[in-house]
Amino acid sequence: MGTVVLYSSVSVDGFVADENDQPGPLFDWLTSGDVPLDDSGALKVSQTSYDYIRPYWDRIAVTVVGRHVFDLTDGWNGTPPSGIDHVVVVTHRPAPEGWDAEAPFHFVDGVEAAVAKAQELAGERVVEVAAGDVGGQVLAAGLVDEVRMDVVPVVFGSGKRYFGPVDAQHLLEDPDVVIQGDRVLHLRYRVRR
Repeated sequence: MGTVVLYSSVSVDGFVADENDQPGPLFDWLTSGDVPLDDSGALKVSQTSYDYIRPYWDRIAVTVVGRHVFDLTDGWNGTPPSGIDHVVVVTHRPAPEGWDAEAPFHFVDGVEAAVAKAQELAGERVVEVAAGDVGGQVLAAGLVDEVRMDVVPVVFGSGKRYFGPVDAQHLLEDPDVVIQGDRVLHLRYRVRR
């Protein structure tokens, strides 16, 4: 099975969005560089960030998100973001009315079932879990192999927490990646087992 990675850009004080579900400046580093990160031309990062992020993105097969993120993005109009093959949506509700059943989105009840479905779809490639409530639940269930954070120099003070509802201690190894980009610090931690 591929690696399960909890990932997002995050404020210095640990938030992935403000209280209004807005990322504010958390993604500014993705548009402030001069090296195209993908074919859209909209994402441009520093060379340092590109050298770290692009190989990682190329290994992602499936992203696991909660229904809230799915609804906020309007399901990416049925096309998984950033060239990802599949999206697994953790939800207790069915797909939206009129949803294209051929779109590579899978609606699954519960984080354990979602990760199992994502691993089945990903094979040896990476399963990325969006940080926030669902990401925290996946971490609490012991299903995360590593935590990746793109730490942005901003303090939100309140909002949506990176680890969501986690209320117990979880040990991580020392960071094995620490890379200074332009207005971002890329960190990677393995989860201690």
